[in-house]
Amino acid sequence: MAQVLYIGIMKKELRKGLRTWIEIDKKAIKNNFNSFKKLIPKSCKFLAVVKSNAYGHNLTEFSKEMEKLGVDFLGVDSITEALALRREKIKIPILVLGYTLPERIEDAIKNKISISVSSFETISAIKKLVCHASLAKTGGKKLNIHIKVDTGMGRHGFLLNDQKRLISELKKITTKNDKNHLVAGNIKVEGLFTHFSSAKRPDDLRYTNVQIEIFNKWIEIFKANGLRPIIHACATSGTILFPDAHFDMVRIGIGLYGEWPSKEIMKAKEDEIKLLSIMSWKTIIGEIKKIPAGERIGYDGTKVLEKDSIIAICPIGYWHGYPRALSNKGFVLIKGKEAKILGRVCMDIIIVDVSDILGIKVGEEVTILGESGNKKITPNNISDMIDGSDYELLTGINPLIKRIYL
Repeated sequence: MAQVLYIGIMKKELRKGLRTWIEIDKKAIKNNFNSFKKLIPKSCKFLAVVKSNAYGHNLTEFSKEMEKLGVDFLGVDSITEALALRREKIKIPILVLGYTLPERIEDAIKNKISISVSSFETISAIKKLVCHASLAKTGGKKLNIHIKVDTGMGRHGFLLNDQKRLISELKKITTKNDKNHLVAGNIKVEGLFTHFSSAKRPDDLRYTNVQIEIFNKWIEIFKANGLRPIIHACATSGTILFPDAHFDMVRIGIGLYGEWPSKEIMKAKEDEIKLLSIMSWKTIIGEIKKIPAGERIGYDGTKVLEKDSIIAICPIGYWHGYPRALSNKGFVLIKGKEAKILGRVCMDIIIVDVSDILGIKVGEEVTILGESGNKKITPNNISDMIDGSDYELLTGINPLIKRIYL
């Protein structure tokens, strides 16, 4: 009881002066991490995907939690995100999953950041950089690369018919070659990976199995040429549904944040795997007023009141990441009761109906995502209302909103 009171006091102090804020539950983070650790062999490495501001949960703070829990790698989208983590003194290995501009490769070498390589153009850029003159700038540090292969996603990655040329190019840049001024050992093929396009459907595993077959051909050719990289293919969905494809490492993203990759996986596995949403998004009531029946609410008068109503005005809108598509259909929670959105979601304001909620006042806490009393709003609830995506909702929350880790 004392701990609950302490947390309540701490919450109030940390959100003081804020009109909207996000609370992140560290116990739920640990629960989700442990849930996935149980799914993989002890020898299998764990990459936590923290790209896109940790799916909207704060890149640096979430990454620090991952470092404490002992993940083996952090996965980011860009060198910019990777450098932000290095500035925060995060020392564990980082893999840039997205495209790295040639002029940023030196930054990767200097800061011990691994990069994904998925095209011959990037290999050419590496060739030009990793010569005696350029290596002097980086203190002779190694460049670690993960080769990405396209097994059916149709995005980044080498195709099967690129195998022969790719192996030839990798041998050139990882062994001594005086003509090209390449130095043995300064480039390491640290990883080989792919990404599944359709692993979110437990009722149809065929296409993913085809991708696994193609990926196994890549693994064979790498081994046949003396390359022994970290092999990884599974993201959250694959880790849950394809244990035979865990290989040397898995990449867990959405599951770490307590959300399911798809409704189908949730229905099939929620009794076996316990995931807890780690995010609650809150705002306050800024104004309360009585409006008579027949009055119009908001831009373009899209809502006409059918009865005398009490409305509350809350200082958040689509600039903050609350979808405009929730106009006249979304709801928030106040004192454990639903309050429907009235009229259009504005840039910085939503208007809600509080006619049936007793005892409310200006400054009252409003739950946009999370629990209030016995009711709950999840990212899935919202995405269902607007035919959207949980991923899009979470990553679209304005990064300037303070994330409070509790």
